[in-house]
Amino acid sequence: MATDVLVVGAGPAALCLAAALGQRGLRVEALAEREPDHPWANTYGIWGHEVDACGLSHLLAHRWSDTVSWFGSEPIAHGQDYGLFDKARLQAHWLAQGERAGLRWHRGRAASIDHDPDGSVVGTAAGERLRARLVIDASGHAPVFVRRPDDGPVAGQAAYGIVGRFSAPPVAPGQFVLMDYRSDHLNEAERRQPPTFLYAMDLGDGTHFVEETSLALAPAVPFAVLKDRLRRRLAYRGVQVEEIHEQEHCLFPMNPPLPDRRQRLVGFGGAASMVHPASGYMVGSLLRRAPGLAEAIATACAAPAGAAPGPALSLVAWEALWPAPMRRKHALYRFGLEKLMRFDEDQLRDFFATFFRLPPDHWQGFLTNTLSVPQLVRAMAGLFVQAPGDVRWGLMLPRDRELGLLGKVIDPDAAATTDANDVRTSPA
Repeated sequence: MATDVLVVGAGPAALCLAAALGQRGLRVEALAEREPDHPWANTYGIWGHEVDACGLSHLLAHRWSDTVSWFGSEPIAHGQDYGLFDKARLQAHWLAQGERAGLRWHRGRAASIDHDPDGSVVGTAAGERLRARLVIDASGHAPVFVRRPDDGPVAGQAAYGIVGRFSAPPVAPGQFVLMDYRSDHLNEAERRQPPTFLYAMDLGDGTHFVEETSLALAPAVPFAVLKDRLRRRLAYRGVQVEEIHEQEHCLFPMNPPLPDRRQRLVGFGGAASMVHPASGYMVGSLLRRAPGLAEAIATACAAPAGAAPGPALSLVAWEALWPAPMRRKHALYRFGLEKLMRFDEDQLRDFFATFFRLPPDHWQGFLTNTLSVPQLVRAMAGLFVQAPGDVRWGLMLPRDRELGLLGKVIDPDAAATTDANDVRTSPA
C-alpha cells in the first residue's frame, strides 16, 4: 500500500499531526477542500509555559506578562505569561515540516469511506479514491466521518471579537485580560440572563483585541447578543470603536462526548473532542499529544511482516490518543462544565475568584489538562473546601446527566451508544 496515513482536513489539528507523522518516516497524504495555506479565521492563544515547553515561542505574535482577570472590583493577577500565535507563521511552520517529510496534498471534499481488512478508501465528491492503511479525520468540530455517541445537548462557546482602534485603551497598556466578568453595564434583568465576559489584550501600536465571550451554553448565546454587550461594555467605560480591522465570530462545541473508539478511522483535534470541556483551549493539547499519537501509529506500522492490519491499527491509535486516564479526566471536566452552566452570575464570579486562588500548579494544570487524575481530584476538592457557600451548594446539588458523567470517571466507556458499523457509510 502506497500510503500509510491519509489525513482529512487542513486546520491546526490536521497540519500538526500530518507533520508529526511525516517526521517519523510515515508516508502521509492529506485531503482538504481548500488550499492548505488558506488563511485561518480564528485566533489561537496559549499559556507561556505551554508554548515554551513545545519550543514554539518564536511563533508567537504577542506575549504578555501582565495577565489579569476581573471577578469583582479589583483585578486578580495571574502571574503567568500568555501568548497569541502568529497564525500565519504557525501554519507555515507546519506546512514546511510536512513538505520536508514528503506530505502530498489532494484537493476535494471527502464524501465516503469504506474499509477492508488492510486499510480504508476515502472517496471524494469528484470521484477520486484515496487509499491508506489508516484514515485520520481532522476536519474540525463537525467532522466528516467520526461518529460520537448521543448523550444530550452539546454546549457551545460563542464569542464576538474586534481587532481595531478605540477612542481610549479598553485595557491597561501591555495587559492581557483573560476574563472580565464585571456586568455593571447591564440592567438587573440582563444580569439574570446567562453571563458573558470580556477577553481582551493590548496588541501594541494603539491596536487592541476585545472579545465578548460566553463560556458555554446550550443553545449558544447568539452573536447579536454578544456584539451588543461588547459595545455597551466599552461605552460604559467611555470607550468607542473608531476602526475595525478584523471581526471574529467564534462558535465551537465545548462538551461533546468522546468518539466511539471502535471506529475504523481515527479523529484528531475538534473531530476527536479534544477541546478542553472546561476552558475551551485546544492548541496546547494538539502540540503535546500529536507526537505521542504519531509515535504509536509509526510503531504499529513498522511491525514485522503482517504488520498491524487496519482494525488493529485504528485501535492502537485510539488508545494512544484517549487512554483510560484521559477519558476519566474528560468525564470530570464535562461534569464540571455542567455545574458551571447552571451557575448564576454571582456564583460564577465566586467560583472563578476561588479557582484562581488555588496554587498556580493546580489551576494551570486544570486549564491545560496536564494534571493526573488524582491531582485533578485534589485540585477540585481544594476548590470545594475554599469556595463560599453558594458555590459549594451548587457543586453538591446533582442534576440531569451529572451523575452519569461521574459514572464515566469510574467506567469511561459506559453508555456508549454509537453503532461502530455506522462509520462505514458515507457521511450524512
